[in-house]
Amino acid sequence: MYKTTEITSAEIASDNPVHQRLLFPYVEAAAMVRGNVLEIGCGWGRGLELLTKAADQYTGIDKNDELIAALSAEYPKATFISANIPPLSQLADNTFDYIVTFQVIEHIQNDDLFIKEAHRVLKPGGKLLLTTVNKTFSLTRNPWHVREYYADGLRTLMSAYFPTVDTRGIHGNHKVMTYYEQNKASVKKLTRFDIFNLQYRLPRRLLQVPYDLMNRLNRNRLLQADGLAAEIDYTDYLVSNDPAGSLDFFYVATK
Repeated sequence: MYKTTEITSAEIASDNPVHQRLLFPYVEAAAMVRGNVLEIGCGWGRGLELLTKAADQYTGIDKNDELIAALSAEYPKATFISANIPPLSQLADNTFDYIVTFQVIEHIQNDDLFIKEAHRVLKPGGKLLLTTVNKTFSLTRNPWHVREYYADGLRTLMSAYFPTVDTRGIHGNHKVMTYYEQNKASVKKLTRFDIFNLQYRLPRRLLQVPYDLMNRLNRNRLLQADGLAAEIDYTDYLVSNDPAGSLDFFYVATK
């Protein structure tokens, strides 16, 4: 299930800070959503327990056939679709009250079509809840990401289809940011050997395996350093009104 560090585990101790960071918006979303809810990019189901309880009807879509089959067996009352996206060709116009898509858009080649399709399948007045990383806080190139965004660029993309976009962020408390600074220093030590800046010159696919190996090594080192990685909880993250100064964006667009 966890073939790469990009698919952050809830079970691997060194992944804990990232797992908690990714879990936090699901806690927030569960307090917001209701009715017919679509999750685009449900992955291994990090937020499924929360979302299925909040929704009247939950639909999850992901390209991983194996995960979709496993989730279908575990959550028989929910609907799961295996498909590459976009488009959302199996879904009708004006169907969903809410769409949740967390840490997905950075993996999508045609991000404009992604937003356009989300708008299409939402009911009038429906809301799109979207998170993605803030490029300002990225420590190195992530070869699993097609692109990353700055606050204004993401707002502009979403505003092309949605008349209202509430721009918020997800940031961390002192504990989280201490870990971030430790991580930043550790990554800097690792990347100092990249004197030819190959991380930005080579094709993404050539970098994915070495990136994963170095990322796992780095996370393990940080865990062993002082135990801070194991102590971080989703409650150490917060919603911020300063998206440009936040680790992640948390944008809510209304159709």
